[in-house]
Amino acid sequence: MSGESVTLDLLQRKMDQFAKERDWEKFHSPRNLLLAMVGEVGELSEIFQWKGEVPKGLPDWKEEEKVHLGEELSDVLLYLIRLSDICGIDLGKAALRKIELNALKYPVKGCSNNVTNTSTSD
Repeated sequence: MSGESVTLDLLQRKMDQFAKERDWEKFHSPRNLLLAMVGEVGELSEIFQWKGEVPKGLPDWKEEEKVHLGEELSDVLLYLIRLSDICGIDLGKAALRKIELNALKYPVKGCSNNVTNTSTSD
């Protein structure tokens, strides 16, 4: 797969093929996929649970820790892509729209570096 550009569409097609080959489509309801993804988010959070704040790039992490992190991030991403596909949501378009909405909600001129000014209702 080296050299092949990785897109959300490519990942969606590969996940669809993976499920079909194993006859797992019957298990891939939105609810089941969401619960599986939440489990993976839990595994991802365990990696950071007792590390405190970590610097960007994870310079003090061992290579095997970074590999494990990549695997857990991938699990979350793949379940999210599969969930969006099963729900009929174009995740790429939805994400771009959300960025545009956030730009309107948080215009550059009104932004400050005070994190207490941000809304967590989204």
